[in-house]
Amino acid sequence: MKARDIVNWRIAGLLVAIFIIVGLPYLVTLNNLHQTQEATAWVAHSNAVKSVTYEVAYLVRDSEAATYRMLVGDGNPTTQMRADRASTGVTGLLSQLREMTRDNPDQQILIGSLESSVNGRVTLMNQAMVRIQQANAAGARQSLRDAGDLFKINPQIAAIVKNEDMLLESRRAAANHESMNGKIVLGVTALAQLLLLAIIVVMSERQIGRRLMAETRESSAVMRSQQILQAVREPIALFDDKLDALLVNTAFSELYQMDPREHSQPLMQVGHGAWSDPILQQRLRDVLLRDRELWDYDMTQRTADGEDRYVVINARRLQQREADAPTLLLTVSDITARALVEQKVGELNHQLEGKISQISDVNRELEAFSYSVSHDLRAPLRHISGFARKLEHHLGEHVDEKAAHYIEVISGSAQRMAQLIDDLLVFSRLGRGALRLQAVDMQTVVEESKAIIESGVHDRRIVWDLAPLPMVIGDENMLRTVWQNLLGNAVKYTAQREVATIAVRVQQSANGDYEFTVADNGAGFDMQYADKLFGVFQRLHRASEFVGNGIGLANVRRIVGRHGGRVWADAELGKGANFHFSLPATDLAGASASTNESRV
Repeated sequence: MKARDIVNWRIAGLLVAIFIIVGLPYLVTLNNLHQTQEATAWVAHSNAVKSVTYEVAYLVRDSEAATYRMLVGDGNPTTQMRADRASTGVTGLLSQLREMTRDNPDQQILIGSLESSVNGRVTLMNQAMVRIQQANAAGARQSLRDAGDLFKINPQIAAIVKNEDMLLESRRAAANHESMNGKIVLGVTALAQLLLLAIIVVMSERQIGRRLMAETRESSAVMRSQQILQAVREPIALFDDKLDALLVNTAFSELYQMDPREHSQPLMQVGHGAWSDPILQQRLRDVLLRDRELWDYDMTQRTADGEDRYVVINARRLQQREADAPTLLLTVSDITARALVEQKVGELNHQLEGKISQISDVNRELEAFSYSVSHDLRAPLRHISGFARKLEHHLGEHVDEKAAHYIEVISGSAQRMAQLIDDLLVFSRLGRGALRLQAVDMQTVVEESKAIIESGVHDRRIVWDLAPLPMVIGDENMLRTVWQNLLGNAVKYTAQREVATIAVRVQQSANGDYEFTVADNGAGFDMQYADKLFGVFQRLHRASEFVGNGIGLANVRRIVGRHGGRVWADAELGKGANFHFSLPATDLAGASASTNESRV
């Protein structure tokens, strides 16, 4: 910290101390005076409320007494005027009383009750006056007696006065408390003033010592920075505006075989010409003269040990003050190992491209094989089927039962072979075709698959239990194939049940994947053969029991596997089976966006 800053801080501290010493007692005294004035005002206010309350009571009682005098025959006009005063004067007094206590809900309630009693009492007194004028002394006396019995005002008067006395006492106690607090604050302030003055004196005396300690710490920090700079394994150097070395760390000295104690060595001589590249020199001068920055400049340097090293250079101009000459901070990263690794990765990528080319050739061969199967192998099957029909037609009615059986076996086997070829082609395409990823509503897909299957089994009684299914990301056509195979399987293997029950459920696993289940009450299977379920042309039941080629579940496994999921099953022989498959839970919005981008 500069000396001028220290002086400014001292002056500011003294001003704050003076303000506290002088201003705080004044503020405390001013607050005490305000509290005293406020307490006096509240005392006067309470007395005024009590006075008005007593005046209301006096006015009512005086009017009542004057009415009694008129009842016994006093016809003095003064007595008449006293009797009428309650009707004319009480209303204003009650309004005044209500205004004076508008900040006190309890008093407002009591005043309202008092007003009701007073109004009732005045009304009966007025009634008595009328009866006196009508010479109905008994009626007037009864009205006055009712006024005293029905509308008592003494309890309300006493309650209002009591509340004001309690408020007055609490306000006096609060005023005394504030006064005592003020005295305590003044005493504490006096002690604080003495303590503050002592602190100011001590702080002033310690300031010089602290400055010396700060300078010592700063010197230690500079030394630690030097140690850190030398310990860093990244080569770092500082050059002046003439590109002469001012400071180099150990890593820089070791890389370029410099003597760290040697100063003012020009950059162009460092590393026996490692920095002689004219383009690099011009860029470093631009950094110094034009305050540009050099970031991640790649180059190959031949160092003093005769080895070529791949380095990344960063440079930046440093200038503490405008009057100082700029300096150049230079950092060097030796990326030789990384460059060699990248070169190795490039070679591996080249090899990978060769492997990809080989795989492409294999795929083309598979496509050619599929074409051959689709066309070349079907021609002999068509010939077999055709000649079997011709033979049957040629024999006509002369065909015996054995020959007819042979012809039927030949035709059935040819048709089965054709179906097997079709299934193999479908299985092959499922493994090679590109996935068209999109948001798929599994509920809709299951409903559509169920409708298609039901259209072919009108004579069956099937109870469906379909749980609500989520949206997933996948190839809609392939997932439809999965559901058609699994639901068709359930319908097929429940054929021997009078009422078939098929349920579709879903749950989320611990890792967030969706696990779908198709459960039925069909024939089931023996769990020791469960590993054969999803193989190509693998069957656990005879074809005479349940028709099929044994490739549907293989297609299910291939499709689910391509979607990143898995398939499995559990069952009990004669009690039904549960087929499960899982699909990863994917962000629908992100997947849809990426799919749309891939289609653009």
